Amino acid sequence: METAVITPDTELEKKEILNRYRGLLRSCRFKLDESDKKLIRKAFNIALEAHKNARRKSGEPYIYHPIAVARIVAEEIGLGTVAIVCALLHDTVEDTDITLKDIEGMFDKKVASIIDGLTKISGVFDASSSLQAENFRKMLLTLAEDVRVIIIKLADRLHNMRTLDSMERTKQLKIASETLYLYAPLAHRLGLNAIKSEMEDLALKYTEPTVFAEIDQKLKDTQAERTRYIQKFGTPIKDALQDQKFRFKIFGRPKSIYSIWTKMKKKSVPFEEVYDIFAIRIIIDSPTEQEKSDCWRVYSLVTDFYYPNPDRLRDWVSTPKANGYEALHTTVMGPDGQWVEVQIRSERMNEIAEKGYAAHWKYKEGGSTQEDPLEEWLRKIRTSLENPESNALDFIDDFKLNLFADEIFVFTPQRRNALYACKFYRT
Repeated sequence: METAVITPDTELEKKEILNRYRGLLRSCRFKLDESDKKLIRKAFNIALEAHKNARRKSGEPYIYHPIAVARIVAEEIGLGTVAIVCALLHDTVEDTDITLKDIEGMFDKKVASIIDGLTKISGVFDASSSLQAENFRKMLLTLAEDVRVIIIKLADRLHNMRTLDSMERTKQLKIASETLYLYAPLAHRLGLNAIKSEMEDLALKYTEPTVFAEIDQKLKDTQAERTRYIQKFGTPIKDALQDQKFRFKIFGRPKSIYSIWTKMKKKSVPFEEVYDIFAIRIIIDSPTEQEKSDCWRVYSLVTDFYYPNPDRLRDWVSTPKANGYEALHTTVMGPDGQWVEVQIRSERMNEIAEKGYAAHWKYKEGGSTQEDPLEEWLRKIRTSLENPESNALDFIDDFKLNLFADEIFVFTPQRRNALYACKFYRT
C-alpha cells in the first residue's frame, strides 16, 4: 500500500485517516495503475497538510470530509482519477492558503479548472440576490464545460447531508432546504437517482422529522409482510424467465420515504392507502442489440400472470427520459388484488439509472456519436450563459423550470419516415 504523509494530533487519528485513505483506493471501480495512485496520493498529501489544523463541527479532523467525498465520487458514482483528485482538493482553494495557480502548477489546467468551478459554487447561496445569480451563472458555465464540477459538488453535498447531525438546527434547515431546492433536482437531471433519493430522504429527516420518523417506522414494521408478498409475486415470473433462458435478477425495493410522503400529500391519503409502497425490479443480462426486444419479452411474461393497468405503462425504452433513464414500467394486479409496479431494465440500463452521467459515458465510449438529451442540455446551458445580453436571475428561473418540469413528447412524421420528438415542458 502507498505511503502517505500523516500529520494529525493523535496516533489514533493517524491510523484512522490512513484506513480511510486505503478504503478510498479500494473503492475505485476501475483498476488503478501506478500513475493514478501517485496522483491520488499527491492530492491526498496536499489536502491533509492544507487541512491539518481544521476540524469539522463534529470535532473530527477535517480531512475525513474530502476523503469521504472522493470515495462517493469513486465508489457510488464511478468517476476516474481526475475527479478523485479534485474531490480530495475541493475545499483547499476556498479554505486554505493554496491558490488555483498552485493547483495548476502541482497538477494541470484541467484540475485547476474543476477546482475553480467547485470554489465558485460555494458562494451561490451566501450573498445578495444579484451576486447569487452571477455566481450561479459562473458555476453553471463551468458545469457546461466539465460536468464533473457538479457531480463532485453533489458528492460534497451528499456527505454534508449524511453528517448534518452535528450542525445547529438553523443550519440543518438551511442546508436541507437548499438540497431540496437545487441539489436533488440537479442529481435527478444528471440521472444520479440513488443520490437524488438519498438527498430527498435526508432533507425530509431534518425539515419534517416527525413525518420522516413515522414513515420510516412503518416501513420497518411492514418489511416482513412485504418480503413475503414479493416472494409470492415473483415465484411464477422467475420460473417463466428461467424457462426462457434469461439471465436475470428480480427483487423488490421500497420507494423512498420522501417519495411516499409526496404521494401521501398529493393524494391526501395515509401511509396505509399508498398502494405502490414498493416496486418489483427485473434486471436482465442482455446484449445491447437485444435489450429493447428482451425487455418487451419480459413484459409479455409478466402480463401472462398478472393483469396490467393499460393507463400505467411507461415506455422509456423506446423514448428514454432526458436524463438518460431507460426502462419499461408497468402496474399489474398482483396476488390478493394488490396493484404492483414492475420495472424492467437491462444491466446497462440499471447502471445508468443508478449512476447517471458517469455510467452513461462509460457505455457511450466507442458507440454512437449522435448527441443525446444530456449532451443537448449541457450545450443549451453553455449557449445561454455565453449570451452577454441574458439576465442572470432570468436564467436561474429558466434553469429551475427545466429542472422541475415534466416532459411531454410530441411525435411528428418527418423525412425518410423517421420519428423526431419535440419536447415541451409543463410545471
